[in-house]
Amino acid sequence: MPPLDAYRPDPGTLPARDAVPERYTWDLTAICRDWEEWIAAYRELEAGIEAFAGLQGTLGRGPAQLLEAYRSMDRTGALSYRVWYFAALHYDQDQRDNAGNARRQQVQILFARLQQATAWFNPEVLAIPRRTIDAWLAASEELRVYRFAIDSLFHEQEHVLDERGERLMSYAGRFDAVPGDSYAAMTTADMKPPVITLSGGERVTLSYGQYRALLETLPLQADRALVYRTFHARYAEQQNTYAALYNGVLQRDWFHARARGYASSLEAALHGNDIPVSVVENLIAATRAGVEPLRRYHRLRRRVLGLDSYRIFDAFVPLVAHDVRYPYDQVGAWIVESVAALGPGYQQDVRTAFEQRWIDVFENTGKRSGAYSAPVYGSHPYMLLNYNETLEAVFTLAHEMGHSMHTLLAHRTQPFVYAGYTIFVAEVPSTLNEALLLDFMLERATGREERIVLLQHAIASVATTFYAQVLYADFELQAHRLVEQDQPVTAEVLNRMYADLLRTYYGDVFDGEEVSQVTWARIPHFFNSPYYVYQYATCFASSARLMQGIRSGDPAQRAATVGRYLGLLESGGSAYPMALLRGAGVDLSQPDTVGAVSSALDALVTRLERELA
Repeated sequence: MPPLDAYRPDPGTLPARDAVPERYTWDLTAICRDWEEWIAAYRELEAGIEAFAGLQGTLGRGPAQLLEAYRSMDRTGALSYRVWYFAALHYDQDQRDNAGNARRQQVQILFARLQQATAWFNPEVLAIPRRTIDAWLAASEELRVYRFAIDSLFHEQEHVLDERGERLMSYAGRFDAVPGDSYAAMTTADMKPPVITLSGGERVTLSYGQYRALLETLPLQADRALVYRTFHARYAEQQNTYAALYNGVLQRDWFHARARGYASSLEAALHGNDIPVSVVENLIAATRAGVEPLRRYHRLRRRVLGLDSYRIFDAFVPLVAHDVRYPYDQVGAWIVESVAALGPGYQQDVRTAFEQRWIDVFENTGKRSGAYSAPVYGSHPYMLLNYNETLEAVFTLAHEMGHSMHTLLAHRTQPFVYAGYTIFVAEVPSTLNEALLLDFMLERATGREERIVLLQHAIASVATTFYAQVLYADFELQAHRLVEQDQPVTAEVLNRMYADLLRTYYGDVFDGEEVSQVTWARIPHFFNSPYYVYQYATCFASSARLMQGIRSGDPAQRAATVGRYLGLLESGGSAYPMALLRGAGVDLSQPDTVGAVSSALDALVTRLERELA
């Protein structure tokens, strides 16, 4: 690791990119040495697309032709990672670069050609009798590499329509995005953020991004109430329009499910990954049964804050003042130490990520906001951060490092066809890395205030990444079932449903706040990606279950858990996600797996009570 505190940005300024020391910027030469090499790779990809299109009509001739087609797809896919990310990462480091944007758009246009050139492949494979393919697989060891890919394709076959049906479904696809696009237009393009005046006379523009930041920092309850009520009033004023759009989402999902022969829209959403409907149903039931630690936390907050009335907008304000900055180099050293439990090989990979410039660390003029881990096949993962020395940034770094190690191990172990992994398992290593860092920081915290801040951060993570996401999943499952049972969907119905869920999960810990019932209207996932949010909760439950083994006092149990966990990361997408998790010792069909979250939260709240006593 570099020397501590070698560079610390001025929080009051936004530096130009060339003012940031080189070692805090990513080195993209592991993807392509320069733009000349990128152009050569781009042309090679173009040629590969044309060559693949020429294989159409050959797959049924025998195993050699099918194998060549799969290998050709792998070569083209692997090359597309290099071509895309070299352009995209250059663009994200300074989005004012028009030339970089043009190159990125150039790749997007090429990818459209790639999609067209490969559209014939799956139908042509499915046209080959399954018994014929099974015979080919038995006879060809090289083709057997692709068995799971082939099995996954035939897994979907019963829900693939005939040519006329698929053509009709493609026409319907033109309308699928209308509810989500309309929602985006209403909430982003056409919604003007209100300007409010706080009790101290400060005028604030209440944007979506400012909303949560203000609730976390305003010390006066009256100001928090103003922020919360003003923000939600925008949705309440147009709740009937939002309800009509959401009804469009629900009707669309039910149409697709029925057209393809699924029993429910939930089954349609889960079938591709071979996830039983019972997983979501059990997740909701077990979470409802384990809400007491969440309620206990809020009752504790109410006492500590000394509020006569405790409302939902009081859930985020800190319990103690603790303004500490966390230098990046110091945190990097902590993260390396914190993952020691996962073995020296994993720890060295994390150290390498810091030392060999896999990370673009600090904000600079024109840089993309947020954080991500880019899975660059054929190179190594790259991480974009906008590190600002806050506690949130500390755990964001640990989170993205978890994604990057997952990518690194999967790419190192699996052939290209299985190098990717599903969202259902993606958040397991990221949240587990955060848990390891939390343990490390709590063990070394020297002051009561720091321990309280860390515990509150951990509890807030459980509340938002698990309990809130299950509540959302509960809501959208109930909403979809309204349509499946031919029930009306109105703003009144949706408001009542959401208000009932708030009482189910939080009981009487919050005093009534009428506008809270319209919260459903401000959740973009409901309108853009239904049946998505439950995966945050299942990943969180999986990592909580794994952490029980990693924290075990039995060395043999710890070693076995770590071995299974690293095996999960190395497996990539080589099997269905539920099977991969079972191999790691996590069975999401069992209530006690979800119960691990409730137990972990209960322990955190107990520790926080002791610190606050």
